[in-house]
Amino acid sequence: MNLVKANKENIRHAAEIIKNGGLVAFPTETVYGLGADGLNPIAVAKIFEAKKRPAFNPLILHIADKDWLQKYSATRNKKIDRLIYKFWPGPLTLVLPKTGIVPGIVTSGNPTVALRMPDHPVALQLIEESGTPIAAPSANKFGHLSPTEAAHVAKYLGDRVDMILDGGKSSVGVESTIIQFHDDEFYLLRPGGLSKEEIENEIGEIKIGITDSEKPNAPGQLPSHYSPQTPLKFFNKKYLDENKKIGLLCFKENKSPFPYLKVKILSPDSDLREAAANLFSFLHELEKENLDLILVESVEEKGLGRAIMDRLRKASNKNQ
Repeated sequence: MNLVKANKENIRHAAEIIKNGGLVAFPTETVYGLGADGLNPIAVAKIFEAKKRPAFNPLILHIADKDWLQKYSATRNKKIDRLIYKFWPGPLTLVLPKTGIVPGIVTSGNPTVALRMPDHPVALQLIEESGTPIAAPSANKFGHLSPTEAAHVAKYLGDRVDMILDGGKSSVGVESTIIQFHDDEFYLLRPGGLSKEEIENEIGEIKIGITDSEKPNAPGQLPSHYSPQTPLKFFNKKYLDENKKIGLLCFKENKSPFPYLKVKILSPDSDLREAAANLFSFLHELEKENLDLILVESVEEKGLGRAIMDRLRKASNKNQ
């Protein structure tokens, strides 16, 4: 397994791997991505193979400069420009009609492409050095916990990746927010690291998109996803059993006298940004504890709480 520090020399080497059709796991501000040359269909196919990802589930193209957008989507208007100016680089993905240069395997045959510019120096340098947009979902096995550290990538993918660039812990900790522009309207497809409220402050109301789990047009829309190997359920007293090894993931504090084997608190200060940054990292830690069950508390669905609850619901759906 080729896990290396994300210094300039190793990033240049990683870019050569991308140019030659290989796979590189790299840090972004949201989670670690599993990247390949987004204009090389054979290289992109390796992503689906390594992750065991269904071919009907499209990928995000990551770009290094706002001006690259016009190469991959000709659709622009004042509101799109405002979003790009305000939130790129950052945890916002735009789903727009694609140009002919984007391979169908990236979009899973959809006429739209998901695009974003990550806010991480390693990611931006890697894309720039590669000279191509990098197609990259989260660097994990499909449906499992998203990786926020290089060690998480190594645990899930190991030798399936040509290189893992270690750039430290992801600062945002949940995937990007995805919105689609269609018929002059914007639709929220996936809540993420940028809140719906922040976006609406710039462009007005965003509608909630209706997703098709059999043919999604962006990542993160399937009903079951982001799951630890340990069963996960929302807190209910009926699940408390002293004969079982149970862990708790709570938001601010643990008020229960139940003898949990392990308790993780997302944010003692009730900070949703801190909670989001810790979410997957703490679930990875709980997963290591050989528990019978992980119980999680709900958080208020405002701001980043919407993204946290989206991930927890999809993680719990695996166990229904």
